[in-house]
Amino acid sequence: IDFIAFSEGPGLPPSLIVGKDFAKELALKYNKPLVGVNHLCGHLEEGKFFTEAKDPVFVFVSGANTQIIAHEGGKYRVFGEALSVGLGNALDKFGRAVGLGFPAGPKIEQLAKKGKYVELPYVVKGMDVEFSGIVTHCINLYKRGIQVEDLCYSLQETGFAMLIEVTERALAHTGKKEALLIGGVAANQRFVEMLNIMCEERGAKAYACPLKYSGDNGIQIAIAGMLQYKSSYNVHKTKQQIENVDIKPTWRIDDVETPWI
Repeated sequence: IDFIAFSEGPGLPPSLIVGKDFAKELALKYNKPLVGVNHLCGHLEEGKFFTEAKDPVFVFVSGANTQIIAHEGGKYRVFGEALSVGLGNALDKFGRAVGLGFPAGPKIEQLAKKGKYVELPYVVKGMDVEFSGIVTHCINLYKRGIQVEDLCYSLQETGFAMLIEVTERALAHTGKKEALLIGGVAANQRFVEMLNIMCEERGAKAYACPLKYSGDNGIQIAIAGMLQYKSSYNVHKTKQQIENVDIKPTWRIDDVETPWI
């Protein structure tokens, strides 16, 4: 073992602290360098590692995060993102309200296959998207007697279409020819289908991170950690450096340097 890597941020501080303390303990015990990894960077690098994508527009859609990201000008940049709640959490919020339990995404996907379209708000603001009001609208429609299958179908189609629109704009702006879907919502086959259709029409290639690795996992931290270790980015080697390492709960992906790219 050459080094110890851990998720330094972003995220909920109590969770990050547990990981940080354990990683520091191992690094000091075995006299190994400590590498602090940005959680989102782990997702991006893992997506490239497990696919043939080289320089894609990333469609990162998980519970808490919904961002369109690409590497431009020497760093990862966010071209569009959810302004309030991420798509995964939006689906779960709706699912809880209509009695589908948690996590609701897979159940919504199945019910959507039986539904028909009900008009919902379509909220794209520049390159950003907003799901909170759409979920509230769906819950209100459910209380008024609209079938849950119709709402599942409509919520998926509307939310996914908003993200596909922003992704297509990011592809046009950057001139990139690849789109890579990462995050837990990558398991949704309808979303994958819509991304494939858009990319095919643009002459671009669509990729999706394998489902086994699309959600949060330790491998993503290891992969990004290896790249950082080899390029000496955010690597702490001395005992004093390691002891002074702390978490970064609000560490955005566009604040990460990428000397390995």
